[in-house]
Amino acid sequence: MLQLAWQNLKQNQSRFWFSVMGVGLALSLVLALDAVVAGLENQLTAYIERSGADVWVAQEGVRNLHMVSSNLPAEVASRIAELPGVSAVTPLLYTTQMLGLAGNSKLSYVIGLPHDAVMGRPTKIIQGLAELEPGEMIVDQQGQAAKISLADTIRLFGRNFKVVGLSSGLSNPITNVVFISFEDFARFRQVKDTVSFVLVKTEHSEKAKELASYIESEVPGVTATSGADFAKEERKIIKDMGLKAITLMNALSSMIGLAVLMLTIYLATLTRWNEYGVLRALGARKVELFKVVFAQTFFVVILGLGVALSVTVLLALILPHLNAGLTMKLQITGVSVLKTTLTSFLLAFVAALLPIVQLNRLDPAAVFQGVRKL
Repeated sequence: MLQLAWQNLKQNQSRFWFSVMGVGLALSLVLALDAVVAGLENQLTAYIERSGADVWVAQEGVRNLHMVSSNLPAEVASRIAELPGVSAVTPLLYTTQMLGLAGNSKLSYVIGLPHDAVMGRPTKIIQGLAELEPGEMIVDQQGQAAKISLADTIRLFGRNFKVVGLSSGLSNPITNVVFISFEDFARFRQVKDTVSFVLVKTEHSEKAKELASYIESEVPGVTATSGADFAKEERKIIKDMGLKAITLMNALSSMIGLAVLMLTIYLATLTRWNEYGVLRALGARKVELFKVVFAQTFFVVILGLGVALSVTVLLALILPHLNAGLTMKLQITGVSVLKTTLTSFLLAFVAALLPIVQLNRLDPAAVFQGVRKL
């Protein structure tokens, strides 16, 4: 039956590939928009996830990074370092500022980084220096910051900072990340004996949650969160603040794409009406005819999925190279592919069922008379 369905499809190559491309383009819309949302969510937590910290310790009640204020006594870092199970600590000073990057203002995470920091450093220096001296700054080079060059000057805290390093991999379409020395941050912000966060590395990373609970029980006035949970809270906060519109657009576009899929399958089935009539006239039973319809639907959808996945992968590869300032990255996830596959098969078979109701009443003689009786 599968062979018969395949041979029947190939009889009209142009119609067959039109159906495949129609399904492929419809599913490309679904996969690409899912990849945009997944990529954006992944970028929003890049600094947290690439900081190297197993546990983030903040002021009591603070469980995320975006648009928060956290203040801890500097001695907290020393107390945490003495706890069993802790292999390293790095205190950070942190705030958010609107910075003029490449002529445009953009919200930026400003990190005050100790000279001997083990965690929280730029993940990849692509130009310049990795170490900071007084009056110097490292800028994560993405988006608007991509036009910044070494030796440029950026004004922060009422002072001019010289860009001595460019990093990559931490910024996103919403925020940039810049680094200055811990000493500069403390001096210009008039912060004394205070840190914003303490990053903690454990001896056994799989026990991060247990260590976070232990830190909270041993050090009063702090909230300790595993790196995974801290990133999860960060993603949730930012989604609540600004990604709901994107998620809604994604849902609506997915509905449109799937509707196009159903229409394509429905029309593709109807256009083979005479072919099904010939099969009935040659003695094919109705159940066999239905199997042919579903088999042809399977072939069209599976090839359409291949086209959609290829188009989405191609977009993910070429979009970052079309514009050096583009920060939006597409991330294709297994969950998205599985969801799209199952949904597309379900809706395609539903679309194929509609003509089957008419096929059930098909008069084989009508094919030879040139008349379709319903």
